[in-house]
Amino acid sequence: MRILLVEDEEAMALALMKMFAQQGCIMDHVTTIAMGEEALRSNVHDVILLDRNLPDGDGVTLLRSMRNIGVTTPVIVLSAFNGPLDRITGLDYGADDYIGKPFLSEELMARIRAAIRRSNFYSSNVISAGNVKLDLGNLDVIIDGRVMPFPRRETLVLKSLLARAGKTVLRQTIEEAVYGYGDEIQSNSLDSHVSRLRKRLMASKANIQIHGIRGIGYLLKEAS
Repeated sequence: MRILLVEDEEAMALALMKMFAQQGCIMDHVTTIAMGEEALRSNVHDVILLDRNLPDGDGVTLLRSMRNIGVTTPVIVLSAFNGPLDRITGLDYGADDYIGKPFLSEELMARIRAAIRRSNFYSSNVISAGNVKLDLGNLDVIIDGRVMPFPRRETLVLKSLLARAGKTVLRQTIEEAVYGYGDEIQSNSLDSHVSRLRKRLMASKANIQIHGIRGIGYLLKEAS
C-alpha cells in the first residue's frame, strides 16, 4: 500500500510513518497543500491522509481541487477540527472518512481498509505474463498456481514490470513505484532488487525474463 500523508505536525507525522513502516507500507509525507499537489502529480497512491490546518491553508482546498479534476483516490481527513460542521464540510468536499484527533492507530488502520474496500482502487484484478500472475488486491505472486513468498520491494518491482510486460520501463518509473517520497535511493538499489528478483523467479521456475536496457531501464517478457 502506498499512502500520501499531508500533515505538518512533526510528532504526528513521525508516529504515523513509524506505524505504517511496520505494516510494510510506503508513505510519502508532505507538509503543505502545494507539496501535496506535487506529490499527487508524481505518484499514484492507494489512500491519502489529509490534515486540515496546514501552513498554506485548509486541507479541504486540496481535497476539493482533487475531486474537481476527477481524482478518486480515497481520502481520510485527520483533524483537530472535529465539530459536526467541520465533519460535514470535509465529507461534502469529497472525503471518504473524517477522523478527529487524537485517534487510535487501530481505528485508523480499520478505516483505511474500509475506505479502500469501498473504492475501485484496490480491485482483485490480476496482471500476468507467462506462468506468473500478480494479484493486485493483496500483492500475492502466483507462479504455476502457487503463491510464492516474495519480499515487498521485489514484488513492487515485479508489479511495475508486469503491468508493462513487453515494453521497456524507465528506471525512474520503477523507482517511483518502489520507494517512498523521502527515501534515500542508492545508485545501485534498484539493480540489487532486480538481481534478487531474477534469482527468485528462476528458483520458482517462472518462465519470464527481465532484461536490462543499459542506461534506460528494464524489460520483462515471456521466456522463449
